Amino acid sequence: MAAAFEADAEIGQARDVARSFLMDVQAVHGLPVSEQAMGMVLLVVSELVTNARKYAPGPCLLSLEAGDGAVEVTVWDSEPGLPSVGAPDAGRIGQHGLEIVMAVCRSFAIHREPVGKRIAAAVVLADESSGDEAVVGQCGGVEHLPGRGGGL
Repeated sequence: MAAAFEADAEIGQARDVARSFLMDVQAVHGLPVSEQAMGMVLLVVSELVTNARKYAPGPCLLSLEAGDGAVEVTVWDSEPGLPSVGAPDAGRIGQHGLEIVMAVCRSFAIHREPVGKRIAAAVVLADESSGDEAVVGQCGGVEHLPGRGGGL
């Protein structure tokens, strides 16, 4: 599933798209989606789309894809600058979005594109042992496409 969001779109619309996608994954395709996974995917969508709308001019694109026991959330925006993730600081107010995303994802990657960047994060849909709760894994780190340079 994919959707584009203009500057005047509400973040809630992006969450609604993700919720609808996960309900279809469960109802139509029979894949288990735990309540925790639903919440984590909605959180990741909200954080990534909020950052794209806040820091990049123009629209952002959200795509969702289920497979291999997880849902991959990908957000593209037109800003070529890569976001930086600050060192953990409990006293800092705000700017914890990427820290949160990285903490709840199975994988996380930032790719430079010919125009802008693409951020992808995968969230596990259900615990393999019980099917009741999602497993919150460790991120695999930040990846960049070969030859694109850059770093956080």
